[in-house]
Amino acid sequence: MPSVTMEKSLSGWGGYHPVKCAVAVPASRADLRQLVADASGNPHLLIRGLGRSYGDSAVEPAGTVILQNHLDRIRSFDRTAGLIRCEAGVTLEDIIQVALPHGWFLPTTPGTKFVTLGGAVAADVHGKNHHIDGSFGGWIRSLNLLLADGSECECSPEERPDLFWATIGGMGLTGMILEAALQLRPCSSAYFRVTYRRCRNLEATLRAIEETDGSYTYSVGWIDCLGRGDRLGRSILMLGNDARPEDLPAKLRSQPFHVPRKRRKRVPIYFPDFALNRLTVSAFNRFYYTVHPDREVVVDYDTYFYPLDGIHDWNRIYGRRGFVQYQALFPLATAERGLRRVLETVARFGLASFLAVIKRSGPGNPSPLSYLFDGYTLALDIPNVGPRMLEMSQQLDKILLEEGGRLYLAKDSLMSSETFRGMYPRMEEFLAVKRSVDPENRFTSAQARRVGLIPS
Repeated sequence: MPSVTMEKSLSGWGGYHPVKCAVAVPASRADLRQLVADASGNPHLLIRGLGRSYGDSAVEPAGTVILQNHLDRIRSFDRTAGLIRCEAGVTLEDIIQVALPHGWFLPTTPGTKFVTLGGAVAADVHGKNHHIDGSFGGWIRSLNLLLADGSECECSPEERPDLFWATIGGMGLTGMILEAALQLRPCSSAYFRVTYRRCRNLEATLRAIEETDGSYTYSVGWIDCLGRGDRLGRSILMLGNDARPEDLPAKLRSQPFHVPRKRRKRVPIYFPDFALNRLTVSAFNRFYYTVHPDREVVVDYDTYFYPLDGIHDWNRIYGRRGFVQYQALFPLATAERGLRRVLETVARFGLASFLAVIKRSGPGNPSPLSYLFDGYTLALDIPNVGPRMLEMSQQLDKILLEEGGRLYLAKDSLMSSETFRGMYPRMEEFLAVKRSVDPENRFTSAQARRVGLIPS
């Protein structure tokens, strides 16, 4: 019989507002089914993977949080077609290790590989190639779900498509993802040709992204959120394409899929709260911009996609009070004005960190909670300094609503239900599917109640 094995303080990766939660660790799929069947003992349930969503989407103080990351078997891998079927607890790192030696890589990936497959589906993660290849959900071929009534259900874009697309980006609220079949994309090496391009302000950044859109599969920019005047929005673009074996240095050509093991660093303690301030972040931003001149390099997939994965517990640099991540998306028509307003607000408050990223986005998918559309996203970390952080967040939300933008649920910590409803016009479509498979709202989260997807 499964049992709640511990009470634990949980938060998202940002460490903002941790709360006590009852945590269950099922040893098998049978234990997982028993947890769902025991409605009297566990009226509200939430699946949690590795806890890398930034806010409270994997936190549930009013129910039982089920850790699923150890249910991590790879069921099958078709090396010819590149189709892999795994349990939801398998990580993106696991998939890379299995698939890459055979010439397959993730179709798209967020900025960390320490994410479970189930979490990637639930958040419909996206990456540097969204403008070309879309988000993660577009590459899922089928899902196996455990529903609130204890039954298992297979769904896909062809079979029960309403449930399938509500689960893609549904933040775990439709049911527990047990398995997923993922279509990988072919690659000819574990390396990428990356062009660094400095842009002196926001206008130059957007122009450069537009000019290079069709030439690079991957595009991302580090952006200085504290720049002002003519330096507002200055950035360093990192534009990438797959590297062929002949593009590699001679010593790597004989083993194009081999990446030497790197020694990972660790942040051993929480930084003091005053360590990140306008002066220290401004100094870092000036340094970072200076030491990245225009150039082209060949780097391995870890260096390009997952630079922060080489530093364990990097979130500790924000101190014990933590931080929130704010990922704004603006449509093409209002992107430059909206981004400028956000950057001016952030610079005025002086709360942005050195981790700020701008990307081009493409069309969304059929999910009613699909985050993306044609436009630009800006993601920035905001240190938790109390009321001033909340005030800035509210001002940014107002700008987003006025400019037709929206926030990403996997990064969100503060959005109100009114703001969410204004940003996600297809919310009622999602709720209709949710009511059909979970009429008693057994699958919940702190975030779901905060944004109005679950009654308070």
